[in-house]
Amino acid sequence: MIIVKNRQRTYAADTKKLEKILEVMMVALGYPDFDVYVLLTTDKSIQNYNRDFRKKDKPTDILSFPFHPEHKPGTKLKVAYDDEKNLGDIIISLAYVDRTAPNWNRSFDDHLVALLAHGLAHLLNYDHITDAEYRVMRRIENKLLRAAGYLAD
Repeated sequence: MIIVKNRQRTYAADTKKLEKILEVMMVALGYPDFDVYVLLTTDKSIQNYNRDFRKKDKPTDILSFPFHPEHKPGTKLKVAYDDEKNLGDIIISLAYVDRTAPNWNRSFDDHLVALLAHGLAHLLNYDHITDAEYRVMRRIENKLLRAAGYLAD
């Protein structure tokens, strides 16, 4: 099940549309029957999560919490039980999305969808610490954005 909850009041977000986009991305990843939860929130709320879980006391655009932190990126996730069919949780600050979308030459909506692709890649333990990791992660993100119709071939 894919759930998107908007827990802030400043920015409108079509949660049903975002859930459909995530469904398409999950199919592209090969995990159509896995769960993902997305929380859309405020800078203050994401700052609290960032401080508590990453020891960084500042807001950020997105946080990802993989359900399978031991998973090796690029390999197919195998689960023993249906209860393990969960990729994890994503938290996004919509105020941060709004502020940073112009830096990426994207609309608010396009930047939000790009962050969903970014978050899904993180849930599969892709990272961008090194340049090589960044290139691999960008390929995954672009694959997801193409599948969802947000990036032309």
